[in-house]
Amino acid sequence: MTGMMDTVVGLVFGVLQALGLAGGAAVSPLAHGYVEGEYLRIAAPAAGRLERLEVTRGQSVAAGAPLFAIDRATAQAERDRLAAALAQARAQRADLTTGKRAEEMAVLAAQQLQAEAALRLSAAELERQTALAARKVSSEDKLDSARAAFERDQGRLAETRAQVVVGGLGARAEQVRAAELAVVQAQAALAQADQRLADLAPNAPTGARVEDTLFNVGEWVPAGAPVVTLLPPQRVKLVLFLPETQIARTPPGTRLRVRCDSCPADVAARVTHVATQAEYTPPVIYSVGSREKLVFRVEAAPDVALPPGLPVDVEALP
Repeated sequence: MTGMMDTVVGLVFGVLQALGLAGGAAVSPLAHGYVEGEYLRIAAPAAGRLERLEVTRGQSVAAGAPLFAIDRATAQAERDRLAAALAQARAQRADLTTGKRAEEMAVLAAQQLQAEAALRLSAAELERQTALAARKVSSEDKLDSARAAFERDQGRLAETRAQVVVGGLGARAEQVRAAELAVVQAQAALAQADQRLADLAPNAPTGARVEDTLFNVGEWVPAGAPVVTLLPPQRVKLVLFLPETQIARTPPGTRLRVRCDSCPADVAARVTHVATQAEYTPPVIYSVGSREKLVFRVEAAPDVALPPGLPVDVEALP
């Protein structure tokens, strides 16, 4: 009987000691609050049927992992059309900068040879008629005809040589510049189409846990409607409410000890933001009593992942 009484007394003393009624006062928390998550809601910019859903609720995904895909048949067809337009613009630019083809240059070279032969013949005839006219054997009319033929063949040879030179040149600078701008425009349009395809099948921007999936495969997804909700571990924070008497002693960077019903031991957090304006006391679920009529919202980053919505108490670390 005495042993049982000793046990009961020990239990009561332990409870009183935990409540601060025996053996010293319990440490009161610095502030009360809860865990909050900043979610990433991943959506597609265009409406369409959900073609694939690559993740499930509760799954952890790495950065760059595929999440879902909206039907991309129309976007793919547009991308293919723009790729063909780019190839056409590049071909037109190349045609303007390379001059005539080898076969066309061969035709011009043959025409130049014909013009040179005709000029030699007319030159010889002019020389002969000049000699005959000097001996009074030929008339002046034949000499004039021979001189005109020679001058004509000289002009044809000069024209043919100029055509050979021009055939080796590209188009005018203005035409080449216009063709280059057309290529740049086609490249930009193709890049935009590629980006649109990527937007219709987004990847995880960072490592995170899949908090929720909001559509099933085959359903119509409106433009801009989130399909997958992610919660990166670095986006979990503590939202605390400090009374005015404590705010000056808790600047950003202050280290805090975190306590909750299901928290691991020795959880710490660092204050990252302190509001500049006060607000009314938060809901009673996150505070004890109503001693403080005004509190300041404070945000802190915990050093371990905690589930959003969990009520917590914090103490200042020495």
